Parts: sequence; C-alpha cells; structure tokens
Amino acid sequence: MEETHQAKGIRIVRFDIEHIPYVNDMNETFPIFGRLVPSFQNGVWTHIEEMLDKVSYICFPDDRLDWESYIGNDEKVIFLAFYGAECVGQVRLVREWTRYAYIENIAVRGSHRGRGVSTLLMEQAERWAREHELLGLSLEAQDDNLAACRFYLKQGMVLGGVDTLKQAANPEIDSTLYFYKIFNN
Repeated sequence: MEETHQAKGIRIVRFDIEHIPYVNDMNETFPIFGRLVPSFQNGVWTHIEEMLDKVSYICFPDDRLDWESYIGNDEKVIFLAFYGAECVGQVRLVREWTRYAYIENIAVRGSHRGRGVSTLLMEQAERWAREHELLGLSLEAQDDNLAACRFYLKQGMVLGGVDTLKQAANPEIDSTLYFYKIFNN
C-alpha cells in the first residue's frame, strides 16, 4: 500500500522487510519546553500548559523490536513517510483488545517537523483503524512533551486519563497522559 501526497512530496508506505534499516531513523532529539498539567473536575478532564524556565532536549532510545512481526500482520502495522528516498517519519500501530488502534510510536525527523508529515501519518493511522472497524485511536504521552500533547489535541484527540505512577522512576516526568480519538461512525 502506497499513498502519495504530491502537495508535500511525501509518500506513505506500509512497512516491509526492506524498510528495517530505516525504522529508527526518526529517533532524533526534540525539545522539552513545557508540560501539560491535567485536572479532573466534575467528570471532565481539562488541562493548562506550564512553560519551563529552560528548554532541554531529549532523545528516546532506539526501539529493538521484532520488526518482521509487523509485516503482513493484521494486528499491528507500521507506516513510513518518505520524502524522495529519505525516510522522514513513521507511525506504529497495534490493535488492542479494547478495539482501539494503539499508536505505539509516531515520530518525524527534525528536518521535516512542522511540514505536515505527522498529520499525514495520523490520517493513515485513522484509515487503518477504520478499515479494521476499530473504535478509535489511543496513545500515551509524557506530560513534559508539550509539543506532542499540543499535536494530539490539534488532531482531535482528547485527554482520557492520567497515570502518576508509570514514570515514577523518572523524576522529570510527573504523569503519563492517555489520549483518545473516538470515531463517530
């Protein structure tokens, strides 16, 4: 499956064995400049943004998964974004028992951030989830990754829960935030 978005020069392709060398290419540093601070009142999640005094940069470690298990699998899939021959983004999905497509990872190379690549990948994730008759998309983000949280909210996702213990070993992260996009079929 390949879809080309000529306006942006981006091709979205389904992951296959020849793509294994590219799978961690998008894992680059990103800025930590604020946090999303959630609040639960009257059965509704709300949030405010808290800006940090100093910007820092982090990079997630490379994933070491059985990449071949994503190939031809109806339960999980990876889509890659290419600009010419360069792999510039990925979205990795797993069908959950809750009937949501859980986004394990979405990442874009620093050189292509802010160009709509993440939006194209989210659109592809939604298409895949709908084709599999799932209820929606879900993912988790750390509260200190404000850029990602803003993006998820812009994509129509809503905050659906908070876990204050999952990242207890990491003093920089107060909460893991759970975002959902529920399809209205």
